[in-house]
Amino acid sequence: MADRVPFRATARPRSPDPRFGHFLEGLASPTTLPDEQAQRRFVDLANKHLQPVGAQLCLEGEQDGYPLFQLVQFGQGTGRRPRNLIFATLGTPDIRFTSALDNDIEIAERSDQVLVYDRPVGKNGLLWRELLAWWQETREISDPERATWSLFDRMDSSLPPKSDGQKNLFWLYHNIYREDLSAVPALLPEIWVHWDPRTVRERGALALQNLRMDFLMLLPGTRRVVLEVDGMQHYTRKEGTLPDSAKYAATMAGDRDLKFRGYEIFRFGHDELRDRGQARPVVTEFFRTLLDRSSNDPL
Repeated sequence: MADRVPFRATARPRSPDPRFGHFLEGLASPTTLPDEQAQRRFVDLANKHLQPVGAQLCLEGEQDGYPLFQLVQFGQGTGRRPRNLIFATLGTPDIRFTSALDNDIEIAERSDQVLVYDRPVGKNGLLWRELLAWWQETREISDPERATWSLFDRMDSSLPPKSDGQKNLFWLYHNIYREDLSAVPALLPEIWVHWDPRTVRERGALALQNLRMDFLMLLPGTRRVVLEVDGMQHYTRKEGTLPDSAKYAATMAGDRDLKFRGYEIFRFGHDELRDRGQARPVVTEFFRTLLDRSSNDPL
C-alpha cells in the first residue's frame, strides 16, 4: 500500500548512516591508529556521542595484535558472533570440549543426529547460501538442487512430528522465499541456546531455562532472533487438561534471561499456524517486517 506508514517511522533518534558507520570503524581501526591506548580513547569518546542515537563501537576481535571495533546498534544484538551453532538435533547431544581454551567442541556420541555449523558468521549474519555451501562441502554434494533438498529434509526431520505449527512455519518460510532463498537468512530449527549436561531437576533453582529453542535466525548487526511456537505444553500439564502457572512462569523467566543476553524473541500461538493456508498471510507479514527492518537497519 502506497500510503502505508514505514516500519522505521518511530520517535527514536535515527541510527548513524552506514557510510558514517564505516568511517567510524575506520578511524578506530589499527590501520589508522596503530596504538591500542589511542584506539580505546577514541572509542570511549565516540561512544559518548553515539549513545544518544542508540549505537556504540564494540570490540569484535583483533587485527595484527590490535583490537578491532565494530559499530552496532545499542540494545540490539549481543555484540558477539557465534562460534558454534548446534541445531536440527534428533536427540540430546553429547557435547565435550576438545580445547576449553579455544572453545572447540566435539559431539562425543551420536554425531549423525546433530548438525554443528562451526564457520565464522560475518556482519550480515548467516544466510541460506552460506549454510548451503557448508552443507555441500561437508557432505560432498556437488549438485546445488540436490543439496538444497537434502538440507531442507534433514532440518525438517528434526521438527517434532506432532507440531504442525512448527512444521508449517518452517515450510512456509522456505516456500515464500523460494525464488530468492540464497539471499535470505537461514532459519535454523531446534537450536541449542544453552547447554548443561545436568537436568533441571539436578541443577535446581540455578538451572538455565529454555535450553533448546524452536528456531534461530542470525541477522545483520549481530542480531539473534529466536522464534517459538507455543503449544499447550508451554502452559498446561496432564496432557493439556490443567493450566500450569509454574510452566508459564519458567518460560517467561527464560525469555527474560535471553533478552538480557541480547536475543530478540517472538512467540507464535500454535493455533495460528495449525492450518498452512490460514498461516501463510501471518507468516508472510511477519518475515516481511522482520527482514525489511533488518535490511534497513544500517547496523
